[in-house]
Parts: sequence; C-alpha cells; structure tokens
Amino acid sequence: MSLNIPLVVLVVYVALLTLLSWKATQIQERGKGGKMLNYLLAGRQLPTILIATMLTGLAVGGASTVGVAEQAYTKGLSAGWYNGAWGTGGIVVGLFLAAKFRKMERSTIPEMMGLAYGGGARFIGVIVQLLIMMTITSLQYVAGGAILASMLPDYFTLTTGMLASAVVFIGITVVGGYWASGITNVVNVVIIYVGILAALYSGFNNLGGYDSVMASLPEGPWLDPIGGIGLAIVMGWMAVMITQCCTTQAVTQIALAAKDENAARNGFILGGILTLPAGFLCAFFGIMAASKFPGLPNAALALPTIAKEVISPAVGGIFLAALWAADVSTAVALLMGCSTLLIKDVILPNFNRDGKELSPNTELFISRVGVLLVSVCSLYLAMTAVGILQTITSALAMTTSFTLLIVVNLYAPRLCKKSSGFCVILTSLVIWALWTWAPSTRIGPHVIYAEWIICALVFAITSALDPRPAGRLLA
Repeated sequence: MSLNIPLVVLVVYVALLTLLSWKATQIQERGKGGKMLNYLLAGRQLPTILIATMLTGLAVGGASTVGVAEQAYTKGLSAGWYNGAWGTGGIVVGLFLAAKFRKMERSTIPEMMGLAYGGGARFIGVIVQLLIMMTITSLQYVAGGAILASMLPDYFTLTTGMLASAVVFIGITVVGGYWASGITNVVNVVIIYVGILAALYSGFNNLGGYDSVMASLPEGPWLDPIGGIGLAIVMGWMAVMITQCCTTQAVTQIALAAKDENAARNGFILGGILTLPAGFLCAFFGIMAASKFPGLPNAALALPTIAKEVISPAVGGIFLAALWAADVSTAVALLMGCSTLLIKDVILPNFNRDGKELSPNTELFISRVGVLLVSVCSLYLAMTAVGILQTITSALAMTTSFTLLIVVNLYAPRLCKKSSGFCVILTSLVIWALWTWAPSTRIGPHVIYAEWIICALVFAITSALDPRPAGRLLA
C-alpha cells in the first residue's frame, strides 16, 4: 500500500494545531485579568503581529479559497476582488476605527449598542450578530468538507469531511480560547501562503505552463480585472467588506484583544495588506480548472479538483493543509466571537440582573459550552448552504446597521438618538430577510445597496424626530 502523502501532511498539521492549543492554555493560565477575559479576549494582550495574522486568518477562509475559485471558474480573475475588498476593509478599520475600539474597553458590538442606544438595541444586536457569524461559520464547514472529500475521497465524503472539520474547529476553540486562535493563526497564515504559491507553481508546470493554460481556455473575461464579475458587484463587495470589517463581532474582537491602541491600529493595517493578494492568487485555480476540466457538475469543486488531479502529491499535501488552515483560522475566530456574545450579552446580564455573580470557573465553563452550542447550530446550517460567496456576502450586509450607528456615534454623536439603534438594526434585518426569501422585492445587484440607503433613511428619521440623545461610546 503506497503512502498517502496528503493524509500524512494533514495529520501532522492537526497534531501541530493540537500542541499549540495546549500551549495556549498555559499562557491563558498565566494571564492577567481573570479566566474569562483571558479565554475570550486573550487578556487584551495580543501584539501587533498576532492582530495582523488573526485578521488575515479570519479573512482568508473557505470563501477566499474554495469560494473565489468557484467564481473564477466562470468569471475569471475578477473573482479575487472578494479578498481585495476584505483587505481594503481591514486597512480602513486600521486607519480610522481600530484604536478607538481598543480605547473603549468593551467586549462586544451589542454591548456598544446597549451603552449608546439602550437594551432593545443590544437585544436585537445579539440576534443579528449571531445570525451573521453562524452563517459564515457554517460555510467553513462546507468548504472544509469539500476539500477533504475531493482530495481524500477514500477517507471522507462531504458529510464526514464537514464533521471532521467541525471536530478540529471546536477542539482548538474549546481547549485554547483566544490565545489558541492567535497563536495557531501565525502558523495558519504561513501555511496558507506557502501552500498556495507552491500549488500554483506545480499546477501551471504540470499543465504545460501559464501560456498553455490560457491558450486552452474558451473565450471569456479570464484576465479582465473587473469585467467577469462586473463593476457593480465589485463595488458591492467593497461596500460589504468595509462595512463588515467595521462592526462584525469576530473582526472587532481582534481590535478589542490588542495590548494597546497602536497594536490594534498597526495590526489591522498589516493584516489588510497581507489579505489583499490571497483572492487573486486563488482565482487562478478556478481559471486552471476551467482550462483543464470544463463542465464540472459543481463549480465549488474547481479548486479541490485541481489540487487532486493536477498538483503533485507532495505539494498537494501542503496545499491540503493550506486550504484547511484557511478554514480553521476563520472558523476558530468566528466561534470565539459567538461565545463572547453569548456570555457577555446573554448570560452575564441575566445573572447580574438578579444580583448574582458567576465564579471564574463557571464563566469559563459557560464560554466553552457556548462554543459547542453555536457549533452544532452552524453545522446544521452547513448541511443546507449553497453558493459560498453569495450566501456569505448577503449575510454580511446586515452589518450596515452597526457600522452606521457606531461610526456616526464616534464622529458626529449629536445626530444619534436613543431610538436609532433598535430601529436601524431591525430595518437591516428586515431588508436582509426580504432579499433572501422574497426575491421579487430585490432592487439593485446586491443587498448592500438597499441596506445602506434604507438604513440611512431610517437613521435620519429617528435623528429628526426623537428628542432623546443617545449615549456616547467615547467621551
């Protein structure tokens, strides 16, 4: 029986992540600020490099690899703007918001909503944030399952691949918390880029070179930087990614965990720069697949098929680890964000209302149970998810409400009124629901346009009619 190199590399990679997670528990035990703060926010001690790799690891997930290649299979290089938009969003937050977030000393976006706009805004904020992040997490399971099933078909089906991915995602998060997420992402980001670059070199070489690949493609916008996807969709992605980078809990939590304001600012700028090229690189896998394997039954198999059929076994093992690393890095950060929401915005407020206090060990236990509960729900969603990029960017558009409410509060607080929070967040949720389940109501090429226009209108109405000023996030 011949040695299965990709499987060996994958096992070694999982063993390394397990070791790093165990090491993270030791750092967590020595940290200052209490067990819950160390578990959920790494004791607010993450340095610039961990901030950068956390952001890059979160950004470069299943949508950035499998999803981009899926789009590039028919749309070409312009599919890479998904990550181009992600990186731009990280840089924008670094320049204008990351340091301010760190200065607030808060833990969650809904907590900020409650501080400024009251309990109603905090309540609906938790619902929307959990919905967004569980949707994205579910797609990491789909991507992970597709990768394992395509590259190791003797060992995994799509379903068992998703289950195996979930076990690793959950294990790292439950054991090591936010420190594990930060430390493992350094390894993940290195493996991602090494794997992608090695796989591109091997793939083009085995297909006769770049010119041979391009010559065998049918006529189409393969190298057009905009034309394949279209300017309206590219601009929509920019609007979505800049918006969600400002106020998705999993992204904001990275800034909240920084050791100081400079680490938050510089880490986000560096992380945005590191994120920019990943999508365009992965788009070439979709282009290769269109050249070599036209007519695939599912475009989501474009990248896994190239990895299995074209890339050499040794490089394929590294590439498999790289693709899975992208899923791990994103899923772990998302699960930590969900856990933080549950304990900070659901569990603790209810206990504190009755004058009760949780012991540090109980808080830690609840945080870990929260990871398990969210994981089970998102795994269920994964079984029904289709169209990776379409699903993810649709859900992310709901962050419009949070971005509008926070940015205006920071830069023009007098415009914010008490009712603005609940009304704008509810509007954002209704718009997304109509876009998703009532297609006849759609206006424009992407839901983000409707989100910004209508949410801004509702905000303006509440600002004009409500005499009660909102609280200020920063004095």
